[in-house]
Amino acid sequence: MPLAVSTARVEITPQPGQPMAGYGTWDGPREATGTASPLWARAVCLWDDGYPNVIVSVDILGVGAQLNAGVRAALGGEVPDTDLMLLASHTHNGPALPDGLHPYISYNLTDTTVIDAYGVWQRDTVVQLVRDVLAGDRTPVTLDYRVASQSWSRNRAGLSYRETAVPVLTARGTDGDPVAVLYSYGCHPVAAGQQDEWYADYPGVASAVIEDAYPGAKALFIPGPAGDQNPPGPFSWSQAETLGQQLGNAVTAAAATPGRWISGPFRNSYREITLPLDITTTPSNMAAVRSLYVARQTAPGLYPWYARHGEVMVDQIDQGTYKTSIRVASQVWKLSGSPTLQIAMVGGELVSGYAVYFRNRYGGANGLIIGGYANGCTCYLPSNELLPPIKTGGSYEGGWKTDHPGIAGESMTVYGQIAHCKAGSAGTEAALISALNTQLA
Repeated sequence: MPLAVSTARVEITPQPGQPMAGYGTWDGPREATGTASPLWARAVCLWDDGYPNVIVSVDILGVGAQLNAGVRAALGGEVPDTDLMLLASHTHNGPALPDGLHPYISYNLTDTTVIDAYGVWQRDTVVQLVRDVLAGDRTPVTLDYRVASQSWSRNRAGLSYRETAVPVLTARGTDGDPVAVLYSYGCHPVAAGQQDEWYADYPGVASAVIEDAYPGAKALFIPGPAGDQNPPGPFSWSQAETLGQQLGNAVTAAAATPGRWISGPFRNSYREITLPLDITTTPSNMAAVRSLYVARQTAPGLYPWYARHGEVMVDQIDQGTYKTSIRVASQVWKLSGSPTLQIAMVGGELVSGYAVYFRNRYGGANGLIIGGYANGCTCYLPSNELLPPIKTGGSYEGGWKTDHPGIAGESMTVYGQIAHCKAGSAGTEAALISALNTQLA
């Protein structure tokens, strides 16, 4: 089937003075003093026999549920949910947003007027970006695929998994030159550390390197299974520039000559799945949970967002508004080829153990691009090996702490959840694997 590509991008850099994203602040929000590099929203539309398949990547910490729902509601008559993929680059030096991380718990923000207004502007900007790419010039292309590699990502959770695969999907014009380059890597974009200027971290550097190498082409970063993967330290501006340059060079080299051919038709699916939290809602247990969260508010030696989290949880328990599960988007695109190439993206901070499992089942990195931070981001998505009873000693990615292992801790505090994910055969891992297996089969 004939393939074509249209591309668009728009700058989304906020003004200085706005609160910045990141994971927890002590007394108040970290505010930007300037711009180290612009933040962008990029869109690539892969036209398959006239039908659009749109990928949007935004230089923000995470696509929140409000942004995901708002963009999809506005575009419902223009591009189906199955054919629209919304990604966040997960930079930690982007803007704080109204949802995703809890603004009060994470940043001690009691007045959200500024970030609420930016959230509305960003939603409208992304909607217009999608409309622009749908209306843009369509360049006839061929698609080809290679897997490059990088070796600097490390597993910060102490597991054996280490991301090395760098999938590269290249759209070439009739002259053979790249028109669009879609690439992925599973590593947290925190190489710069927490700075006081807007900055897209290593993915922003890599995209600029690729676009400089192929003038007129657009580079779009697909976040891989980065939940438990970190770059090497020490984190600094120079480290982010170095790692971004290395990744950009690897992708540029991979895109220099065609890989294996990929074609239409596309077969896409999108669903939202329910994943259970480890919470027992009997009155006696909820009274005990409430007592623990009261104690957390004055417990010594904890980060201050633990106290704010405890305050919010007590209020939710008293009001009966706490949630016992999370909703996560699960999206799969199947592209024809020999073998088929599948792109599987989920709405959370996917840890690398899932990538190992699914690559083993579906052709390795040659047959599967997999990642997270897509279509809403509600929390980390830990595997059983990061949850009790398999894991001991607490786990940031697992969302629990040894002071009170039966309630939320670590990453689940800044995400504003009441409990960590449920382990075992009826837990988060089983539900996520079942859902994705159904879509990938």
